[in-house]
Parts: sequence; structure tokens; C-alpha cells
Amino acid sequence: MNISWDINNLDIQKVKDFVDKHDNPFVQKRISRNIQRQNIIIDRNNIIKYLIMCLLTSQQRSGPNTPVGRFLQLDPFPLTFETISESINIKEYIKQTLQQNGLNRMIENISKYFSKNFQTLQNDNWALISIFKTELNGKQTNQKEREIADFLNDIFLGFGPKQSRNFLQGLGLTKYEIPIDSRITNWLNDFGFPVTLTSSPLQDKGYYHFVSDGLQKLCDLSNIYPCVLDAAVFSSYDNGEWNDNNTVF
Repeated sequence: MNISWDINNLDIQKVKDFVDKHDNPFVQKRISRNIQRQNIIIDRNNIIKYLIMCLLTSQQRSGPNTPVGRFLQLDPFPLTFETISESINIKEYIKQTLQQNGLNRMIENISKYFSKNFQTLQNDNWALISIFKTELNGKQTNQKEREIADFLNDIFLGFGPKQSRNFLQGLGLTKYEIPIDSRITNWLNDFGFPVTLTSSPLQDKGYYHFVSDGLQKLCDLSNIYPCVLDAAVFSSYDNGEWNDNNTVF
């Protein structure tokens, strides 16, 4: 059985008008990084930064003026491959660093998941870097992005379909597969998605694929990349707080 997505010209215009309305620095940075592929750096330090970003943002807000947003804007960023490798107890080091920056929510799980995921990367000699450069830096397709995202979902603790895509998008590696969270589901419900969406079923990989297929079809017909629509939706909830200096996602 197949789903037939019925998308009309009014739907297409609504998407275009929405993205035009929310053309801000956050959206522009998403275009320059994920579409134009500018300033993409795939190394251990960036993987570490976006790994902790995904664990932090899975349970709490991440706007530019939130504790999570301010932490991710730190320059230099305190969590690096060198500092983590030198720590005797990675879990405690992550926990202390987060606490020093006012981040206490779900801190036990976040530090535990991070230390386990860091060890996974170490055990595999950071082969993920080669996978990214080989699979996602060439000709991109939505299917290739989905396969890599599902792979991350399987190997990283504390992730899931949403954060595996958040991780790839943050690194600038994806155009089609986006993190579908409550902001996206609320927007799709208001837009008129044929099924009323809630966040909890999105933990199921098949259901996530179904919603992503519909969103990608809508974007394809609107000639807008899903990652750009995602940036417009995400930033629309933050009351114009994003500027050229705080767009780190």
C-alpha cells in the first residue's frame, strides 16, 4: 500500500510565503552551511560539540538566550577531544562542565550517554568521520541521508530519529532529513497535515519516515529544501532573537 500525498498550489504558496516571512540570520546560516556547504568542518571537536548539543536539546529549550544556547555559543568551546581524553572520568567531567554552565536538567543521563557514545567513537577509531566524508560529502540524496541517520539512531545512546538528524544537520551534512520535534509537528498540524501529529509516536522509526516523506514531498514541490523550512519553523518560535552572532545550530 502507498500513500498518495495531495499537495495543491495553495499549499505550495503557503510554504513559500512562510519561509519568505522568516528569512532571518538563522535561516541564512542554514542555507550557507547545509545547502551551499560553506565552512563545514568534520573533525573530532565538531562531532563532540554536536553530540553534546543533541543530548542537551532532547529535553530542553535551546533558543539563543537559553542556558543551552549560551553554552553552545561559548568560544572556545570547553568540551574538546583533548580535554575529554585527558579526563580520568569522562562522565564526571561532562557533568561538572555542564553544572559550571548552569545546566542541570537530566544531567545524569546526559553525562552517562555522552561518555558511552564517546567510547563508541573511540572504539571504532572515529570511523564516523570517514563515513561522513565518503557518504554525505558527495552527491546527496534523501535516501542516503536517511540511511546514515538511522545508523546513528542505532549506535548512539540517548538519541532517536529526531536527534540523529539534528546531529547531521548541525554538522551541515544534510538537506532533506530534518529533526522533527514539537515545533515541526505543531506547524504541520496548523498547516493541515492529513494526520494529526504528536511528538511521542515519532520515536518509532517507521512513523518518523512517514511524516518525513510527507514533509519532503511538500518541500520538493515548493522548491525549498526541508532543512531551510526547518530553520524557518524553528526560528519562528524565538521572537526574532537570532542574529549573526548567535546562530550556532
